[in-house]
Amino acid sequence: MGEEKVKASEAANEEHGKVITSWKFDFGSEAPLDGYMGVTEENAYDSVAGYGFEDVSRVYARDRTAAMAGAPYDAKAALYHRFCIPMGATLAVDVPDGIYVVNILAGDAFAEAHTMLKVAGSKRVLPPIRSAAGQFIEEKFAVPVRGGRFRLHVSGQAPRLNMLELQPAPSTLTLFLAGDSTVTDQPEDGYPYAGWGQLLPALFKHDVCVDNHAQSGRSSRSFIEEGRLEAILQQMKPGDFLMIQFGHNDEKPDSRGTEPFTTYKQHLLRYIEAAREKRAHPVLVTPVHRRYFNPDGTLSDTHGDYIKAMQELAMETDTPLIDLAARSKQLFEAAGPEGSKDLFMWVYPGEYMNFPAGVRDNTHFQELGGEAIARLIADGIRDLQLQPLLMYLR
Repeated sequence: MGEEKVKASEAANEEHGKVITSWKFDFGSEAPLDGYMGVTEENAYDSVAGYGFEDVSRVYARDRTAAMAGAPYDAKAALYHRFCIPMGATLAVDVPDGIYVVNILAGDAFAEAHTMLKVAGSKRVLPPIRSAAGQFIEEKFAVPVRGGRFRLHVSGQAPRLNMLELQPAPSTLTLFLAGDSTVTDQPEDGYPYAGWGQLLPALFKHDVCVDNHAQSGRSSRSFIEEGRLEAILQQMKPGDFLMIQFGHNDEKPDSRGTEPFTTYKQHLLRYIEAAREKRAHPVLVTPVHRRYFNPDGTLSDTHGDYIKAMQELAMETDTPLIDLAARSKQLFEAAGPEGSKDLFMWVYPGEYMNFPAGVRDNTHFQELGGEAIARLIADGIRDLQLQPLLMYLR
């Protein structure tokens, strides 16, 4: 974000001549609560103001304050009884890069609500928020912001957005992810494509920020050569975690390729040593399996010695290991050759507008599969008793 946008965003939060460093929004009213900025269905994103909905054509607003006259007084009653209904719309807020804790309020005095939130188009940050009529739910989550703009996509069967607060939280424990396309945050125009890393944030409380640096097509070698590990190290703090899952592209016979017991282990060792130099905690993750079955219904291992090499390195360096290969094998075999299609990008013509001709992909996941693999990662954290990550799982 340019300096002028930072100043514009801060100016919108200026109170009594003092610039504050949090961004607070009251949805559904042009007369917001003191200290908040009002956002209605007419507030399209504006670069001068530095906030607004990217597309207001499916945003609606309600104000039930008059209908609630006579109800017990509450200083924040206005936040409860007016709101926006973003039917698949994205709120954009210009903020400096960094880690933020986001506090949201969602609910409706008169109706059941069902709200789903994703950040940066595809990253699921909370489980679906379901509230009964008259119930208001306040939730927090932590997110990294890069590129100078926080983007929150709001959808659901009956979404409500009453209040949102953005607070810088640079000391938040960060779980960095290094990996390939099975881990990465897939772009929003690739829906339902999903790496397990984009579903993992919703499994943590706001005490942990999942910062996913995984990129499609990368190997343990190319990730380093492109400077991606260095980018992580520049942001890493003592006490942070680094999860490392490579293998799919290390197996390729091109410049990305490595040999299991030599160059693969050597490159993985660089991640481990670099994290420890920063007094952070490396965690190795064996490569998740592809969906290839043997005639007897067992899963075919396409990774071979790469799994064994990572297991060896974990023992040699006393590094925690989540054996995602073994866990995913059990999951896919339990689902079977047909059932496992629901986890992978096996979609049929006409099912999704992003893939009108359909897809048959035995490597990459759709959201259901990405969530299932993310839960296997959470199970691995529990089994290894990785504190304080374990303490902060939902």
